[in-house]
Amino acid sequence: MINNQITAKEVRVIGEEGEQLGVLSTADAQAMADKNGVDLVMMNPNGNPPVCKLMDYGKFKFDAVKKEKELRKNQKISEIKEIQLSMRIDEYHVSFKLKNAQKILQEGDKVKVSLRMRGREQAYSQNAVEIVKKFVADLADYGFIEKDPAIMGRNVSVVINPKKVK
Repeated sequence: MINNQITAKEVRVIGEEGEQLGVLSTADAQAMADKNGVDLVMMNPNGNPPVCKLMDYGKFKFDAVKKEKELRKNQKISEIKEIQLSMRIDEYHVSFKLKNAQKILQEGDKVKVSLRMRGREQAYSQNAVEIVKKFVADLADYGFIEKDPAIMGRNVSVVINPKKVK
């Protein structure tokens, strides 16, 4: 609430520089704000008495919107990129996919490693888990596991988060 919207009888007033001006009636505080050419803004309505501050409300709102835009601009939205393996994958292909996973993790995105079992491969699901664990162990320098590899139907999957770069 600002200026004439404030209904409390008395308010604790804080000056433009952050100094305490004491407890004043709302009319006196509003008169002081008008004299200085600023607004009386209620900062804490739950206080006893409510806390109000003398400030330029338009500038305050502008700075708040500007700060929020800056925070949103600097925010990195993490994506999940998937790398698929198979039970009969060759060592060359594993190293190729490993390099891609390392690059994705260095960019700050998450990697989902999944291995699909077909036909009779499902009988050897423990081997599939071992292949995924070996792949994840090779990525230990670049990221960490969100949770251990899990078998979900025909798939074995795990999500790897990137390590924070300082």
